[in-house]
Amino acid sequence: MTMNAVVVDPHATGTFARLFHALSDPNRLAILQHLASGEHRVRDLVEHLGFAQSTVSKHLSCLLECGLVSLRTAGRSSFYSLSDASDIAALLGAAEHLLEATGARVSLCTRLMRPEGQA
Repeated sequence: MTMNAVVVDPHATGTFARLFHALSDPNRLAILQHLASGEHRVRDLVEHLGFAQSTVSKHLSCLLECGLVSLRTAGRSSFYSLSDASDIAALLGAAEHLLEATGARVSLCTRLMRPEGQA
């Protein structure tokens, strides 16, 4: 059997890794899932998710810088929403499907829980 070589673009791979790193924090995922229902102010997210205001602001800043959320200001209020709701919903849906297909074995993966630098 002949195997075709796959050309891997290191830049694209690095960009994918940064995207998945942005999505790797449970708090950021909770914020994204909550924003899937529509735009919210920081205070709304704090109230609905039960996170500290500083936690919500820190994670929104990351998501905004990564282009995953958008910011709209109205007077003194700032409203956050998903920058591309359909694509983010599709990505989260694909992740859910993959977890179902693998029996959520990733939750048992001990290598993901080790401190960086340890094998």
